[in-house]
Amino acid sequence: MDDLVLSAAVVGGLIALFIVLVALFLVRRYLLTRPVGAFDCSLRKDRPVPGGWMLGVARYEPDRLDWFKVFGFSPRPGRTLARARLVVLETRKARRGEGNVGAGSVVVRCGYGAAQLEFAMSEPDYNGFAAWIESAPPAPPLFSP
Repeated sequence: MDDLVLSAAVVGGLIALFIVLVALFLVRRYLLTRPVGAFDCSLRKDRPVPGGWMLGVARYEPDRLDWFKVFGFSPRPGRTLARARLVVLETRKARRGEGNVGAGSVVVRCGYGAAQLEFAMSEPDYNGFAAWIESAPPAPPLFSP
């Protein structure tokens, strides 16, 4: 009888731990996508193999693009890309069967120093990304009070 109670307690504890982890994941996802300028954006580094996409959320900042992995618990971005060094090299529609990239996504190949990255995002998100890249970074104030 004691073994049955102990087994039930262990199973109950594992279920509670699972529920807490799922709740933390959902809260993190909500906090990442809540600010203005956040959008769903998959990332692939240097096109090593077909597929290879990492699901993520990107967020515009005035001088950088922060990219967060979807499946993780860290509040820090997985990649931080300086706006001044990020250059769009090519855009195209996602191909059928191209990993976990959604149909109708826009794939944007970017240069970042010597590295190349690819981002996959929806058409409206790409329009915002292109506008952000092409616009001038904010200038420092001419006079300080």
